Amino acid sequence: MVNYRVENLEKLVKELKKEGVKVVDTIETFSYGKFIHILDPEGNKIELWEPDDIEFEKLVKGNAKQ
Repeated sequence: MVNYRVENLEKLVKELKKEGVKVVDTIETFSYGKFIHILDPEGNKIELWEPDDIEFEKLVKGNAKQ
């Protein structure tokens, strides 16, 4: 599955729906960002991610090996 980082996920999803893009689920929100899945014209699942960069960096740094 391909994962794209995007800005303003809610606005993007509205525009994609207007264009007839198949939205698989609803936006899920986590401390490190928001996610949703769509299908491309061939039926491949794509993940869209609007990161919360500050929280994501904390998560990554917390798991980095010293």
